[in-house]
Amino acid sequence: MKDTAHSNRYRFSIRTQFSVIFIGLMTAVVTVCILLSVCFLSDYYIGGRTKVLIKAYEQLLSTATADTLGSDETAAQLDELARRYNLSIIIVGADSEELYASDTMYVHNLKDRIFFYIFDQPEEHRNEHIIRKNSDYLIRQITVGKSEELLEMIGRLDSGATFMISMPVESIRESATYANRFFIMVGLLGALAGGIIIYLATRSITRPILELSRISEQMVHLDFDAKYTGNETNEIGMLGGNINMLSDSLERSISELKTANNELRRDIEQKEKLDALRQDFIANVSHELKTPIALIQGYAEGLKEGITEDAESREYYCDVIMDEASKMNEMVRKLLNLNQLEFGGKDVSLGRFELTQLISEYLQSARLLAQQDGIEVSLDAPEKTYVWGDEDLAEEVFTNYYSNAVHYCSENAAGVKQIRVRVQPGEETVRVWVDNTGQQIPEESIPRLWEKFYKVDKARTREYGGSGIGLSIVKAVQDALGQAYGVENTADGVAFWFELAAK
Repeated sequence: MKDTAHSNRYRFSIRTQFSVIFIGLMTAVVTVCILLSVCFLSDYYIGGRTKVLIKAYEQLLSTATADTLGSDETAAQLDELARRYNLSIIIVGADSEELYASDTMYVHNLKDRIFFYIFDQPEEHRNEHIIRKNSDYLIRQITVGKSEELLEMIGRLDSGATFMISMPVESIRESATYANRFFIMVGLLGALAGGIIIYLATRSITRPILELSRISEQMVHLDFDAKYTGNETNEIGMLGGNINMLSDSLERSISELKTANNELRRDIEQKEKLDALRQDFIANVSHELKTPIALIQGYAEGLKEGITEDAESREYYCDVIMDEASKMNEMVRKLLNLNQLEFGGKDVSLGRFELTQLISEYLQSARLLAQQDGIEVSLDAPEKTYVWGDEDLAEEVFTNYYSNAVHYCSENAAGVKQIRVRVQPGEETVRVWVDNTGQQIPEESIPRLWEKFYKVDKARTREYGGSGIGLSIVKAVQDALGQAYGVENTADGVAFWFELAAK
């Protein structure tokens, strides 16, 4: 619907408009000329013929004087004058004697009409129109017979002789009719030919305008690839250059707006994420701290009220308070560490270090903890394994995995508790496995293991003082390093793994 309205609005091209305007202008000019011809051509024509008569009269005065009138030389001059202007001339003396008559077909009629004038007798059956009259001559337009029009001058010479000069006048109306018909045909053909020429000639003007229109239409749809390539030095070339600059400016502005919009959207998303995390953090921390705070408060009140008198019981109460405080302190430390990792507040220092040595030293230091629980720990790793990463964060990941393995390790079918640590070098990465015997993780719980404060077995987690943050720290560290991590159920337990860059 919109395209149809657009096409109807610009239905007539500039070429067509130029052609129509030219044809209309030419038609108007032809029409005006025809009207002027009808109204003024007759008077203009008679005026021109009157001037010819006056000029002939002036030459007649200088030629036919009293001394020369009647001579052969004067007759020859008057014959030349009559032939030159297509005139009929007759001169009659004071005694009505014919002194000169040109050799034309109008001579006999002239004699009759000059005698009517000499004797001042009216002429019958003649349509007469006086054009000019003075003391020397009379100029009139008369119609002889049915359609023969004549222009005559009658007057007296200085010698006293009377003269009449007559010339045929073609029918003005008939001449104007033919002239107007011819003028109409020529004018219309000229207008049509001119319109066609203009239509073809304006192509060089309309082509760049159409190109500019196409480019502007692409700009409407935010397509700024098309550029005007014309090299005109006129206003169209200037317009094309300005459109190119406008296109570049709009493209830059829209690009900047999109960039700013994307940044704003990311900021909004980050703010919403921070708000959600803050609310989630407050809710989870409040929930996690509720139990240790209640225990600390309860045992502290018991001590204050002297609920027990023996030293051993008081020492036990103090141990519980210290243990719960230590758990709270560890949880807060992990939360702060996790917060720094998730929001870029912790510097990640990448370097090359030896992974086998790091794991061996940690297992050596944690040997007593495993022995107390009757757990067999084995390490399967190359003698030296070099990786790229943050050594402290890598140790943090391994510590969380190993701590979980110790706390959740239980006997297998053979009645043995085992933790197996394996280091598997690859071409691009080195994968570290930490698996333990014991109960498998439900499949529906595996995707949620990396969420903060999520616990598969809450009772057991509470038993060993776990906060549900360790695996969230693993996820944050590996995301910061851009490396993979995961967990799998094995035949007799669970295996966690993480990767580090080998080169």
